[in-house]
Amino acid sequence: MTLDHLAVAGETLEAAVAHVEDMLGVKMGPGGEHAHFGTHNQLMGLAGGIYLEAIAANPAVAPLRYPRWFDLDRLKGAPRLGNWICRSDDLDVELVRLDVDAGKAIRLARGDLRWRMAVPDSGVLPFDNRFPALIQWDVAVTPAEILKPSGVILTRLEVAHPEAADLEKSVGIIDPRVVFVTGASGLQATFDTPHGVRVLR
Repeated sequence: MTLDHLAVAGETLEAAVAHVEDMLGVKMGPGGEHAHFGTHNQLMGLAGGIYLEAIAANPAVAPLRYPRWFDLDRLKGAPRLGNWICRSDDLDVELVRLDVDAGKAIRLARGDLRWRMAVPDSGVLPFDNRFPALIQWDVAVTPAEILKPSGVILTRLEVAHPEAADLEKSVGIIDPRVVFVTGASGLQATFDTPHGVRVLR
């Protein structure tokens, strides 16, 4: 399991994008639409083979019969860093290995991109959404490899939760950038940017 990308959610895509750009001082690039979950996004390439995503419910899409991913249906208030996403080379094996219910693998597509992501039926990931969403890319080249470099480098991802030790054990990721902290549930990412050190929450 390796870090793939981070997701900033907003009540609107415009709000989510503005939050990222205000905090990091760097413009986001284009993205696209996710038909299955009725969402749309914009992206920013980060150093080290990862990227940042701003995502929101697409107002042009009719209400769904099932919950959206990333718990977007319950999102209220200011945009925030809501989820982190980890990549697996074998999602089915990963889901069996885990001691929590991270969801079931759903086949998804956007343009030429093809992937499977584990999404709980409720749209809510374990540990109050602090558990990472799990993805398996079914393409030779992932978004992180084709996005224009932004000059932004993730140096620390702080995953906070009252049961941080249990969460860390369940995830099992080995990445010096990812730090689990006991405290109120939340995510905080620190970046080196062309404008100095910036923090995104």
